Amino acid sequence: MDKNLIFTLEADSGWILKHRSDEELPVKRIAALLQSKLEASIQDITLTHCRGTIQTDDEEAAAKAIFEIVSSLFPEEEGKGTFTLTVNESETTEEADDEDEEPVSGKELPVMERIEALVGVPEFQDLAEECRRVAPVLRKNNAVDTFTSRSYLLAVNDGYGLSTLLVLFADLIEELELYSFAANGRIVEVRIPAPNPKGDDPFSQALTLLDRGAGRGRLICIDISEWMGKTAEKEFRDFLRELEFHTGENILFFRVPFVENNVLEGLYRDLNDQLYIRKLSIIPFGNAELETVADRMIRKKGFTMQADAWEVFRERLAEEKNDGRFYGINTVRKVVCEMLYRKQLKNAIDGVDDTLVKGEEILSLIANPDTMERTGMEMLDALVGMDEVRKQLLAIIAQIEAALEDKELQTPCIHMRFVGNPGTGKTTVARILGKVLKERGVLRNGNFFEYGGRDFCGRYVGETAPKTAAMCRDAYGSVLFIDEAYSLYRDENASTNDFGREAIDTLIAEMENHRSDLLVIMAGYTDDMDRLMKGNAGLKSRMPYQIEFPNYTREQLCEIFMSMIGTTFSYDQAFTDAVKAYFDKLPASMIEKKEFSNGRYVRNLFERTWGKAVLRCQMAGEKCRTLKVEDFTLAVSDKDFQELMDKKKQIGFTAE
Repeated sequence: MDKNLIFTLEADSGWILKHRSDEELPVKRIAALLQSKLEASIQDITLTHCRGTIQTDDEEAAAKAIFEIVSSLFPEEEGKGTFTLTVNESETTEEADDEDEEPVSGKELPVMERIEALVGVPEFQDLAEECRRVAPVLRKNNAVDTFTSRSYLLAVNDGYGLSTLLVLFADLIEELELYSFAANGRIVEVRIPAPNPKGDDPFSQALTLLDRGAGRGRLICIDISEWMGKTAEKEFRDFLRELEFHTGENILFFRVPFVENNVLEGLYRDLNDQLYIRKLSIIPFGNAELETVADRMIRKKGFTMQADAWEVFRERLAEEKNDGRFYGINTVRKVVCEMLYRKQLKNAIDGVDDTLVKGEEILSLIANPDTMERTGMEMLDALVGMDEVRKQLLAIIAQIEAALEDKELQTPCIHMRFVGNPGTGKTTVARILGKVLKERGVLRNGNFFEYGGRDFCGRYVGETAPKTAAMCRDAYGSVLFIDEAYSLYRDENASTNDFGREAIDTLIAEMENHRSDLLVIMAGYTDDMDRLMKGNAGLKSRMPYQIEFPNYTREQLCEIFMSMIGTTFSYDQAFTDAVKAYFDKLPASMIEKKEFSNGRYVRNLFERTWGKAVLRCQMAGEKCRTLKVEDFTLAVSDKDFQELMDKKKQIGFTAE
């Protein structure tokens, strides 16, 4: 009689990362074949592994069949350590998994193993291997001082493991007997502030740390980001001259954000003029690397993720990136903690001990959970006042699909401009469009990444291009939505310190190189977007489609308000009449103004009405389930809304 055998197929994470640009990642391809050829039931699939069950009584035959499928897809990889497979009977699978699972990192592993287990830091791993190889030779020839006199220039962004790398490097060189640290305070991080017009010495804190005696025997990381572009100035060179006296006493790291290679090379030359420098970069992680990091964190806590839970994770991570402030591994750790807490709270409520995180258990973590439950067309059809926009989009989608299907035609450029006043639905439609294009097979992922125009600009020389490229890389296969895109444009008289032009040039290159695998949508006021296109001919030629979003009519604004109430609250006819009467009386001068916020105005009014209802119910000691006319009347009487209404009463003269 057949047994229910559970298998786990694990792929090497480094090999997986080499395939991150594939249309479909290796594990998903393998899982699909296992389902179709072996009738396997897949319970868990991530970036690096899949787990499922097979009905058979022969473990050896099952393992052979799985590896035959793997080798049919990747014939060069079988037997070379790329894949590992475990097959167990279902009754003993969890126990066997616990025994086989090795910790990913931690003090219990040798330093080199911890370093080799890191994700996305090949240059640091090369440095570690270099140290391991040269250490015995240096000790044998009594030449360790040639190593300890070397300093390091490290380009790494916030949140990408700087402190971890410093600790591991310190552990490594101490284990290799290349350096002996002081008993206390092995690692110190210090930031050099920007030049101060008051004349304060920005280098005093760093130099104090390097004083002879108590300052010896440490790894000191000096953040010189504020001095990028100024490292050739006398004040900075004098600082380097002071550091020369302390080489060998401490191991010095100079830290800057990840920048263009030519800028990093310039920094290296300036530092290497006076110090012996080794440079290395940590490239900002892509989504594949971040997902691998998250998977390791989750497994280390004893949990695994169901496939739909990974979809929620990706959406949550995209939301974290949307404000232009993303902190790499630190943000991933925060999101993982959110998910695992929700899972354990669910376990506590249900009285179970379940370690498989499911999508519905963490769905509330994302801002727009309905995007996971409805099709793109259903969401587009439900929008108020979008009939004309919908027609234009469907025509564009049909054109793109036709071009993709006809191999003789040139690959289409799918980038668009959304023009119109605030609150007219540009962001909402862009988000839905990504979902529609994924469902139609135009985009691989269909995720949504939203930024303001100035989010692409770096703080320092050389930071803008890699920052912009990284934001585009995140959005490959998805929608990159740039609100207020015109803020990138500056005329010829703009300050040379403005990085908008550099961001636009990088965007143009990305839009061209990924013309069918990245949808860039730039949005803003019609006039401002026209100026942006006129000032950037290369940009206009790569954005062939323009969609205009008109202001909502009074009737549409009223319909949007009532749709926000939905089925959450009950209300009577008097409430409906009051809402309709209010919107009917909105002055044309107000709703036709460029600054009128359209849908945002309606949302603010709904939330204010809701707030008044909550206060009323709290005072009465009851749950808030009904909206009343008095709630709406109090909301529209608030100062913010009253001032907008009163602006129609102009006194004096106006110029035409």
